[in-house]
Amino acid sequence: MRFALAAGLALGLWCNGTWAGSLSYCDGQTEPSAEVQDRLIQVAAIVKTELDRSGQSLAIVSRSGLALQRLDQRYSHAGVSLKASGNTPWSVRQLYYACDEQRPRIFDQGMTGFVLGAHDTSESYISIVMLPPDAAQALERTALNDAQALQLLGATYSANAHAFSQRYQNCNQWLAELLATAWGQTAPGGSAREGAQQWLRAEGYQPSVLKVGSQPLMWVAALLPWLHSDDHPDEDLAQAQFQVSMPQSIEAFVQARLPEATRMELCYTQQRIVLRRGWEPIEAGCRGSAGDEIISLHN
Repeated sequence: MRFALAAGLALGLWCNGTWAGSLSYCDGQTEPSAEVQDRLIQVAAIVKTELDRSGQSLAIVSRSGLALQRLDQRYSHAGVSLKASGNTPWSVRQLYYACDEQRPRIFDQGMTGFVLGAHDTSESYISIVMLPPDAAQALERTALNDAQALQLLGATYSANAHAFSQRYQNCNQWLAELLATAWGQTAPGGSAREGAQQWLRAEGYQPSVLKVGSQPLMWVAALLPWLHSDDHPDEDLAQAQFQVSMPQSIEAFVQARLPEATRMELCYTQQRIVLRRGWEPIEAGCRGSAGDEIISLHN
């Protein structure tokens, strides 16, 4: 039963980057057409322009990936975009799953590559959260500190890692623990991850509850080394659900803890970008409303 439940996430929950595919991610990916690449490069350029205009040096960024709408999740993958990155300005520091090594790694990816990592190239979404100065500075110091970033890196990756277990880790869980390390006072003793999770729990962090339901996908789980369920409580498994750190739960925590934080969201289709400022999400289908900015894409 445990593997059958985990398999329900196989269609859309992992943290790898460019051209993230379907069930055969680690077997190699198909590069999108030149037309698609050109469109996504335009999107990345607009994201970087907005980041430069913000006057900030850091943002929490999320992108939509494999379709998770059936699990009530628009975004699958989040990281920290840093203007002072040693890679290129506004590169995204993130956790990713290294297929060859079958282990998680910390990766600094340029914003263009981050945008290109979206799976649905016909309609995708990007969320950008800006923090008030004190919180931003603390997170920037922690994110740029290689030793601290690596100290929080789990040894074993699981796309559906339980948010309050140290057995596995996914990309969004690493980010949540990075926030805890930057903003919290962890108790001495224990591992960095344990202290970060204790602080998150004490501060009321609520992971996303993914209601998977019963699905006959046991054969999928057997093929995917990045899905597990032995870190989840039996009561959750009995209800066919997982408590997982997702961009949505991280953004909700930031908004509740830091009311001065601001957000912008972009969605893009083959013809245009819709840009909305504020916490109200853009309607499904990338439909703009009054007050949204519409930007045409060049084909």
